Amino acid sequence: MNGEQAQVVLVAAVAAVVVGVVGLLLAWLVRRLSIRWQLGLAAVVPVAAVLAGVLAASQRMFISDDDVEVVTLVAGAATVVALAVALALSRAVTRWSLSLREEVRRVGSGSPYVGGARGPSEFRALSEELATAHARLEEARGRAARLEDSRRELVSWVSHDLRTPLAGMRAMTEALEDGMTPDPERYHRQIRVEVDRMVRMVDDLFELSRIHAGVLRLAPEAVVLGDVVSDAIAAADPVARARGVRLGGAVPGGLELVADPSGLSRVVSNLVMNAVRHTPPGGTVHVEGTGLAAGVRAAAGDAAGGGAGGDCVELVVTDGCGGIGAVDLARVFDVAWQAEPSRTPDDVTGRGAGLGLAIVKGIVEAHRGSVHAEDVTEQGVDQGGRPTGCRFRVVLPVDGPGPPDAVVPAPVALS
Repeated sequence: MNGEQAQVVLVAAVAAVVVGVVGLLLAWLVRRLSIRWQLGLAAVVPVAAVLAGVLAASQRMFISDDDVEVVTLVAGAATVVALAVALALSRAVTRWSLSLREEVRRVGSGSPYVGGARGPSEFRALSEELATAHARLEEARGRAARLEDSRRELVSWVSHDLRTPLAGMRAMTEALEDGMTPDPERYHRQIRVEVDRMVRMVDDLFELSRIHAGVLRLAPEAVVLGDVVSDAIAAADPVARARGVRLGGAVPGGLELVADPSGLSRVVSNLVMNAVRHTPPGGTVHVEGTGLAAGVRAAAGDAAGGGAGGDCVELVVTDGCGGIGAVDLARVFDVAWQAEPSRTPDDVTGRGAGLGLAIVKGIVEAHRGSVHAEDVTEQGVDQGGRPTGCRFRVVLPVDGPGPPDAVVPAPVALS
């Protein structure tokens, strides 16, 4: 490149830079207007930069006037074509953006949403992300609605379960104060029974609140499953005898796992007492514990709703309640759910507020385990026969929930 050519390049570059700076300034001024202005500037500025370079070069006598006129005409024609193309493209981009804005408005509105496939790949990718966000929002909306329904039902049911014994206790205390009862000792015993029932209900609520608030602390240690099952059977045996229910169990000797002793005892005792409560006189409640290897556990864990891998223990509680049904099986672990809509207290078993199975699920999942309920029929499980009872299957990892005093994270949902 000789000196004259270098001067041409320098002059053209300076002119183009000036035009570019002016174009950027104009783009900044119209930044809040329609994208059509931005695309129009993007089309006009390059042509204007070329024309400015030609005019600057002509001023330095590097280009003749005739050449300047020809280049000006060519640049003018190119500007018209560029503006036409920019206008067409801006109309398409505006149409795509309006369509995308309508899709954004539908996100989370509750109306059906299907991501569009119009426009460039970036717009299509954004539309697909909006569809995914819409699905997540709908899922969260449904979960929030279920949680709200569960909260309302819990408040309503607990209020009912507290109001009934309180009304009875008030009537009994008034009768005692007025000296209208022939057997004061019986009234005193009944008041004590009602107080104990309400204390258990409050304890269950406190335990459930700790589970769902994510502040449940576990102190895992080596636990012999047979000892826990024996204690639960011994505690429930008086109730089972009073109801005429046969209660028994079988656990291989030496079957151990790492678990929180009080939490595991709560799980077993809740399941056993629940089975005794719902088994009619003459029925049988059976508790069985077995060890599962990793491969066998994978199938059992999938059937029970997942859980940790590795060696596990399985606890199965089978009763003779006559079956629950597919609809109620889906709600059996819901907070405050009870099979009897009347929620009538049972003087023999001391039925609570329907929190026991929800607590079982929370504690089991805190141990990285799983719990599942199924109907037992005359031909076996889910073989089409008449339901004779229910089977609650708990699968827990042998190596425990985690380090001692670990804080268990809160579950995703209450039900």
